[in-house]
Amino acid sequence: MIYTDKVMDHFQNPRNVGVIKDADGTGQVGNPVCGDMMTFYIKVKDDKLEDIKFQTFGCGAAIAVSSIVSEMALGRTLDEAMKITNEIVAEELGGLPKNKLHCSNLGADALHAAISDYRKKHAAEQAEVSQEAGKCYCPYCDGPIEGLEGACAACHVDLEECPHCGNLTKKGEEKCAKCGADLEPE
Repeated sequence: MIYTDKVMDHFQNPRNVGVIKDADGTGQVGNPVCGDMMTFYIKVKDDKLEDIKFQTFGCGAAIAVSSIVSEMALGRTLDEAMKITNEIVAEELGGLPKNKLHCSNLGADALHAAISDYRKKHAAEQAEVSQEAGKCYCPYCDGPIEGLEGACAACHVDLEECPHCGNLTKKGEEKCAKCGADLEPE
């Protein structure tokens, strides 16, 4: 399969190339087999991707994927951007040769890693604010969290910290209430 015109356009004229020095989140992924490396930098305002830049070391498909992912994500909410998958990326480019499909994985993965990095940092900041105020609140009903037990005083939900974003989510849930990440059963 020959590259589509859209792949060639994004390879020859990549959008959003660069670094955001004071990025709110950074995500880096690579494939040691092919040597492709992608780093995404994001700025977030009001839960939306206000700015996005990338640096990619790799083949033309990897550069095109990074460019299209940055365009697809810019202006979206974090939850919307987390729904960008390798299949959606490849489809948006009009297809990729089978031996280059892994590049679409890298693009989506690097974006997701940057968002996860932002959420982890943001959760830590929120925890500091909550600690300073002396209160934590339930993500389901906004009721106060009871001490170290990790239970909501209002709706009596048992809570635990999501290992992906650091926010509280209901114990035993399959997905985090905040970031939607899959949670491993205990």
